[in-house]
Amino acid sequence: MRKLNLALLAFLALSVAGCGTNFLTSTTLSKNLYYTDTGVNEPDEFPILRASGYAVVSRQKGPSETEKQIQAMRASKIEAYRELAEQLYGLRIKGSTVLIDTKERSDSVTTKIDAIVQGARVIRQYPLADAYVTELELDTQVVFNLYDMRGAF
Repeated sequence: MRKLNLALLAFLALSVAGCGTNFLTSTTLSKNLYYTDTGVNEPDEFPILRASGYAVVSRQKGPSETEKQIQAMRASKIEAYRELAEQLYGLRIKGSTVLIDTKERSDSVTTKIDAIVQGARVIRQYPLADAYVTELELDTQVVFNLYDMRGAF
């Protein structure tokens, strides 16, 4: 009877230990796979992305030349951010062509980008002939640190 109790106790101890080991192994593996599958491992080097935006001053709306210049400054900055977003996320392109009796009736291409750009900084803003130029820079190390601080990784 005592041998049976010891055998039963040994069997239960091994069963519990086996489950615990498998649980820890599968948890560890799933964490490693999670980080690997999402690609959030820290890269070896962080590139610096640059973008420029342009806006024509004379095409801006406004009663005075000063207001047109301010609008062009703003438009060129938005255009530079769009260029930066294209580098980061890509661009959705949708095209369509309508043919009637094998003759082209309309042809259109639409582009769309939907992105959040954080951490970029204006390097320079300056007039160039009848245009305004904005140059932006984004250090991808800053972006990585922002996500890391939020616990996104």
